[in-house]
Amino acid sequence: MQRFLKAGLVLALAGTGLVAQAATELVIATVNNPHMIEMQKLTPFFEKANPDIKLKWVSLDEGTLRQRVTTDIATKGGQFDVMTIGLYEAPIWSKKGWLKPIATDAAYDVDDLLPAIRSGLSLDGKLFAAPFYGESSMLIYRKDLADKAGIQMPEQPTWTLVKEFAEKANDPKNGVYGMCLRGKPGWGDNMAFLTTLVNTNGGQWFDMQWKPQIDTKPWKDAINFYVDLMKKNGPPGASANSFNENLALFSEGKCAMWVDATIAASSILDAKSSKVADKVAFAQAPVAVTPKGANWLWSWNLAIPASSTKDAAAQTFIRWATSKDYIQLVAKEAGWGLVPTGTRKSTYANPEFQKVSKFAAAEKKAIDAANPNDSTLPKSPYVGVQYAAIDEFQAIGTGVGQQMSAALSGKVTVDQALKTSQTLAERELKKSGRYK
Repeated sequence: MQRFLKAGLVLALAGTGLVAQAATELVIATVNNPHMIEMQKLTPFFEKANPDIKLKWVSLDEGTLRQRVTTDIATKGGQFDVMTIGLYEAPIWSKKGWLKPIATDAAYDVDDLLPAIRSGLSLDGKLFAAPFYGESSMLIYRKDLADKAGIQMPEQPTWTLVKEFAEKANDPKNGVYGMCLRGKPGWGDNMAFLTTLVNTNGGQWFDMQWKPQIDTKPWKDAINFYVDLMKKNGPPGASANSFNENLALFSEGKCAMWVDATIAASSILDAKSSKVADKVAFAQAPVAVTPKGANWLWSWNLAIPASSTKDAAAQTFIRWATSKDYIQLVAKEAGWGLVPTGTRKSTYANPEFQKVSKFAAAEKKAIDAANPNDSTLPKSPYVGVQYAAIDEFQAIGTGVGQQMSAALSGKVTVDQALKTSQTLAERELKKSGRYK
């Protein structure tokens, strides 16, 4: 005879003396991109290996995810047991005591994590979020058009050479534009790229006294260069384009060059979705006066809120989803071309991965070169390459992004956009008391 005791969630097996606890349900908040969707498909593998844990997914677009998890963790709401967070949130939240350290064992092999990513997720030598996939930025270009233009692209080109190639390759009558770059406003949209352009021109967001530096020469040089390059050689409506729009343009053969996330490479090389899969080559992100901060660093990571009551189950899941074995599982089920990259040395050392991923060496070099603790020529008080890991940055980056997009579309001049941005940044930092 069986009886169910709902209140205690216990199934008592009459006559046997055995008691089986109901499975722990983990609620996981994640971003709805291809790598995370693949992880959800592999849920049965985890649940079979861990029958005492059930996974419940809450899949959201990036903006909504960030809003929901930030509200939940700040208010100790307890909605989520595992959160997908970015490299921006990890150092802020770990310092505030909002995250539990990740419990790694020998099998997890924490030393296999790429140093730049591991460093960005660690505080006092402890890992506070485990990287699911990472990326940097690089130059993606049409090798056939470079050959036609007589351009020999070095491993790390200068922006001067890139501009020369853009001018030679620009052919709007035939639907080819010299350069595609982000223009859509947002701290994680146009400002991700533009901050790297400012960095390599010798600029920074804030000096050591937290005074905003947006009305300085490096910013003026960088933004004038960007606006001029895109107005002359970019596609129409570039001020509304971000990653997905430029990916579509490049895949259709409408861009000679594109500087963006290394994660784009696997899509560009997929002949099923890209018309230029056999014509593409890769180089490091271009440099101007310094290589510092020329390419960004980002990762999506799994973390456990400090208020979690399901720590053991959450730790088990995170170790599984960010392990070397998980990468092998994806390779077996979906192919090496779809494994999450940018996290482990062993992935890049794998001959099977190298065979299908001709971007791998360029991506790893870009990630290794990025240093969130030293990304600007003048010394800066913040951590981050394409962002500053402080609470106020989301508002500042978004506001400045709107001004830069307006400058690109011709609604304001570059000088006006920079002046307005400087005022906005000063106001936000004074409001928080960070800048006097």
